[in-house]
Amino acid sequence: MRVILFGATGMVGQGVLRECLLDPEVVAILSLVRGPAAQRHAKLREIVRQDLSDLSAIEDQLSGYDACFFCLGVSSLGMAEADYRRVTRDLTLSVARTLAGQNPGMTFIYVSGTGTDSSERGRSMWARVKGETENALLDLPFKAAYMFRPGFIRPMHGVVPKTKWLRRVYAVIGPLYPVLKMLAPKYVTTTECVGRAMINVARRGAPKRVLESQDINAACREG
Repeated sequence: MRVILFGATGMVGQGVLRECLLDPEVVAILSLVRGPAAQRHAKLREIVRQDLSDLSAIEDQLSGYDACFFCLGVSSLGMAEADYRRVTRDLTLSVARTLAGQNPGMTFIYVSGTGTDSSERGRSMWARVKGETENALLDLPFKAAYMFRPGFIRPMHGVVPKTKWLRRVYAVIGPLYPVLKMLAPKYVTTTECVGRAMINVARRGAPKRVLESQDINAACREG
């Protein structure tokens, strides 16, 4: 399997990249990032682009891939809706349309979040925008598209959140993971499980097109 990965420097993307590098059936990974990463591996190739919303200059390098794992995202905190929609919905769909044109047999997996609003009419701004993005992706002509909606994600194997404020949050909440897992197992997962689930779903599909944390954990165990 040949994979394109977006967001490899973020917390989720770090975990997904790790699992792709470890999986013998993933033979090539193309990582598109805004800044160079420290990771080096024989089956990993990196393209650095400041503007990921326009991939026209590198379209010829984006064909021949079986899956795209789209882990790129930003927090909506302090953002106006128009700005959040531009960097969430518009960028994602620009990338996805380009990839669908180059790889009609591709499986596209998008990391959204628990609470995403598929109706696009709720009060929560981020949930509406994520819902718009999911619905538009599901309409694109991919072989298959899946929306991952994890809740609390436990970083593992040295994976760390990219931003300082998230690192502080996880420093406080992290030790509570065993309690969260016991009290609310349907809403917690790990970076390892998200990565394994993506690979398994890209390889074999899934009974649902929208996967919550419990579905992600189930797909993780199928490997």
